[in-house]
Amino acid sequence: MNHLTSLLKSKPALLALGFVLGAAGLGLAHTTEKVLSSNPPATLKLADPGEGPSKSSYAPLIKEVLPSVVNISSSKVVHNRMNSDDQMPMDPFFRQFFGQDGPGDGRFQQPRDSREKALGSGVIVSPEGYILTNNHVIDGATDVRVTLSDKREFKATIVGADPKTDVAVLKIDAKNLTPITIGDSSKVQVGDVALAIGDPFGVGQTVTKGIISATGRGGLGIEDYEDFLQTDAPINPGNSGGALINDRGELVGINTAIISHGSGGSQGIGFAVPSNLARQVMDQVLKNGHVTRAYLGIYPQDVTPAMAKAFGEKEAQGIVVGDVSADSPAQKAGIQRGDIILAVNGKPVSDSNQLRMSISMMQPGAEIKLKMLRNGSEHDATVQLAEMPTESAKADTSDDQGGSKTLDGVEVSNLNLSIARQLNLPSSTRGVVVTDVDPSSRMADSGLQKGDVIQEVNHQPVRNVTEFQSAVRKAGSDPLLLVNREGRTLFITA
Repeated sequence: MNHLTSLLKSKPALLALGFVLGAAGLGLAHTTEKVLSSNPPATLKLADPGEGPSKSSYAPLIKEVLPSVVNISSSKVVHNRMNSDDQMPMDPFFRQFFGQDGPGDGRFQQPRDSREKALGSGVIVSPEGYILTNNHVIDGATDVRVTLSDKREFKATIVGADPKTDVAVLKIDAKNLTPITIGDSSKVQVGDVALAIGDPFGVGQTVTKGIISATGRGGLGIEDYEDFLQTDAPINPGNSGGALINDRGELVGINTAIISHGSGGSQGIGFAVPSNLARQVMDQVLKNGHVTRAYLGIYPQDVTPAMAKAFGEKEAQGIVVGDVSADSPAQKAGIQRGDIILAVNGKPVSDSNQLRMSISMMQPGAEIKLKMLRNGSEHDATVQLAEMPTESAKADTSDDQGGSKTLDGVEVSNLNLSIARQLNLPSSTRGVVVTDVDPSSRMADSGLQKGDVIQEVNHQPVRNVTEFQSAVRKAGSDPLLLVNREGRTLFITA
């Protein structure tokens, strides 16, 4: 009874509590409904579907160019050399099927041959099915496949390649192709818009945008002949062989290389083979099956301010002839070591890479006129170029014999017959051999290397350490050295 009375007494309180909560809920619902009903409908301004892309969009241009850029997949057989000690033990899971006396006597024999695959890009340049790409994309490949933007796939034939410029020409048997318009890369300027198109990382066709950062880039050690366009348009693995186009959709370069500092991805420094060079390589490949280059027969060097001073010139201009090859067109024309070439066919030359590129793009048999400085006086020479001879392998140059340290961290020894043979030099070679160079010295910064043979100091021949020491003392702080490196001479100054 007491319990019932207690419960009845508490019921009004429970009912009252329920009412309060219910009222709170009703009140919240009512308030929410009131807020929602007070918002007017939104009036949105939608774009007219017929207006097309933004005025600043490259979409129309890219739409025209994309069908010209293709994906290239290549594969080659790699021969693995393995002996029995290199075999891997058989996994216990497979041993139950083969037993202890299974293949390899309980060990897995790794296949002696394996197949490597590579991905890259290419550019259709003619309705006949010719495609430009990089040599390194297809180098050594036994099977090359080309996939078009419309997903059609074709087996490609390697027409020819030029490893020295990293350009290759492929051909596919296909119809309804969209060849790209090839622009004049000599008209490209720093600051021009650049669009890179390719298949980076195999994700599919991708377009990136940037500008031309520099032209005529060389001396990078990427290829033998370098005249790259540099761009900050992101170029990544798989972009190799793809198109670099201008804002008119014209091909101005074939994307080739990047500087990645070990990351493997773009760092905003990419390089492309200029379209003019790629087109010239293709023309020769189609005509001759290979590329022939003209040959002058000199070793050109850039004229630095220090070198100009050593030669008695007021300004650093042109390129200096570091060496003249025997029986070369240059030697037959009377060009001498130490001549400074100022112009080729009336066009000034400012660096050695520019001269090498201009000569290499000429045909063997062509005549050129050189404007030169010799001992402070100008004179002209006419040279008939020859065909570039086949380059022979270079011998290793090293020697650990001690000697005399007489020049800014440089140690030299007398050159004897034994050392000359090790350096692959004629027995008649005279000079002193560099046996050590302090990496922190000025001469190391100037490029002097261990194994170099110093033959002259300020144009004075040196035949032994004593003559070398005497010549260095007379030369003072900035000597001009004539160095023989692997049979070729060059000038080096501190």
